[in-house]
Amino acid sequence: MAQRSELGEFLRSRRARTKPEDVGVPAYDRRRVTGLRREELAQLAGISVGYYTRLEQGHRSTVSDSVLDSLAAALRLAPDERTHLRSLTRTVRTAPARARPERLRESVRLLVDALGGVPAIVLGRFGDVLTWNRLGHALLAGHLPFDAPHRADRPNWTRLFFLDPNTRELFADWPEKAKNTVADLRLTAGARPDDARIAELVGELSVQSPEFRALWAAHPVRRCAFHDRTFHHPVVGDLTLSDELLTLPDDDGQRLVVFNAVPGSSSAAALVLLAELAAREPRMLDGRGQAVRPTARRDG
Repeated sequence: MAQRSELGEFLRSRRARTKPEDVGVPAYDRRRVTGLRREELAQLAGISVGYYTRLEQGHRSTVSDSVLDSLAAALRLAPDERTHLRSLTRTVRTAPARARPERLRESVRLLVDALGGVPAIVLGRFGDVLTWNRLGHALLAGHLPFDAPHRADRPNWTRLFFLDPNTRELFADWPEKAKNTVADLRLTAGARPDDARIAELVGELSVQSPEFRALWAAHPVRRCAFHDRTFHHPVVGDLTLSDELLTLPDDDGQRLVVFNAVPGSSSAAALVLLAELAAREPRMLDGRGQAVRPTARRDG
């Protein structure tokens, strides 16, 4: 991904999104462009049209913090979008290189295993699943082997979300979750433009998923933090769960994701049932996505 192109695409997308009437620009004539014109944005930001045009063309070597702040204010950028804009103008691009494979600290793995009563997973900086506990696996990916995160071809959450039919069917609000997933990946990509791993992932998904390709072109930017979501689980039925994404401070972008249900709710009861079933049959679905009949419990 060319960082120069990324900067221009981001600025154009936000300029097109900004309604003139929302920022005090009179719409007294028929407009041939969606959103603000370049000269209108330049005037609002207090910079010359030529200077802004060069920014939109990707020339960013001398852009100052004050100019970025003025552009962000004129475009009404959210905090995550401001962070992304700074990443696109500050990161010095080098030849793409593949970062070393991510490693999960053993203490984090033990923590996830200890959270036996709630589903929990750890995602790497690009969405690779680094580990999950039994309940996290049963909730999100019961059709995959439990040890999948520990294999060389460990699952990637974004790839699963767009290319795996079982994962797609799991989320009742798939379109909204899809937008959030791409927005989160966009923010990561802006901060790491020279990592070949993310370039390969974006290229693969752009070719294989029309939904991903359209969302990526729209340039959404937002860090995932927490949500309330409904899951259509193939074994225990519908659940409404809250998820919390907690950044691990010493692990270069790795995040712990924990899912909770309201105590006493039907969703909480479904989680208890799911935990019991997972203890007896770790793989919840077969290769065709069909529920696996739990192994009968033997007493004595």
